Amino acid sequence: MATAQASLIDELESAMQYGSSADRNGTLRRITDLFLRDAARLTEEQIKLFDDVLCLLTTKIEKAARIELAKRLAAVNTAPVETVRRLARDDEIDVAIPVLIESVRLSDLDLIEIARTKSQAHLLAISGRAQLESPVTDALLGRGDRGVVTKLAMNAGAHFSASGFAFLVDKAEDYDDLAEIVGLRKDIPIGCLRNLVQQATDAVRQKLLAQVPPHVRGELTQAIATVAKAIGSVAEGDPGRAEAYVDGLQASGALNEIAVLNCVMKGRREEMIVAMARLCATPVRTMSDLLTGHRNDTVLIPCKVANLSWPTVEAVLRHRLPRQTVSEGIIELARADYARLSLMTAERMLRYMQSRDGQAKR
Repeated sequence: MATAQASLIDELESAMQYGSSADRNGTLRRITDLFLRDAARLTEEQIKLFDDVLCLLTTKIEKAARIELAKRLAAVNTAPVETVRRLARDDEIDVAIPVLIESVRLSDLDLIEIARTKSQAHLLAISGRAQLESPVTDALLGRGDRGVVTKLAMNAGAHFSASGFAFLVDKAEDYDDLAEIVGLRKDIPIGCLRNLVQQATDAVRQKLLAQVPPHVRGELTQAIATVAKAIGSVAEGDPGRAEAYVDGLQASGALNEIAVLNCVMKGRREEMIVAMARLCATPVRTMSDLLTGHRNDTVLIPCKVANLSWPTVEAVLRHRLPRQTVSEGIIELARADYARLSLMTAERMLRYMQSRDGQAKR
């Protein structure tokens, strides 16, 4: 093998300095052949040598050769990492697709960076991977168009965070086909499914109810009836409408973190405030002061008492006030403060604020 490597290195140097495009493509093919023949036996140091050579060649070869290389390396578990990364970021989507869909050499950080910076076609390819963790799907949902969102929802190997499921439910309100796909996912949280069924059109609702297990069907039907009754009892535009809606969710067992996140993402600020008040057993007035004031640190207190996960807390911080942008610096400070804040301290501070508000009323 050493002799073959030395011969190919000489050939590489000649092809790079004096060779034509055809010469470089031929050299690439022979180097790839050599790598694939011994891939299972190579050490990391040897793989790194091939990586350096292939990276150099990929800067000098035409699109067709890069496509061929991507196809040959995509399914190789020991493929040269940097070469795969470069192919995945290639602006020519036909080059990137094979490794974006199949290569295990791309880390979640690689996939997230590509999802944040490359084209919708790149995002669509990533959405078809056999397994996707929630940080990656969060990044894809953050930038993806309708095609990306739909493909992700259809991917049984894609995992979603609470905020990811809330995003899907929010999008499903506008698209009946997406509502059916999301509603029939086996991993959809029951609270999320309740919200989805409640907002769906009658046609979609009937399809979903017909396909969910019988014990869930009865619960969803009751939830729909409870919320409809609560909302129907309050006149449109009445300030008590938000409370009626949240009370309906609570009565049906659907008042949870996902419900809060749905309110945030749909811009239903009054409903978010009432939902948080109910979850924290706190007067709505106190909760409104905490969530709509100018201090971001006070927002963390009820969020901790309600046991909200960080992605939901971040969504509350970003969207609680209309037309106000929260800097990334503030978000990072809040993340650190939220991690340090204990439940006991948050409950004590919330009780103090309730008591203070109660005394101010007298």
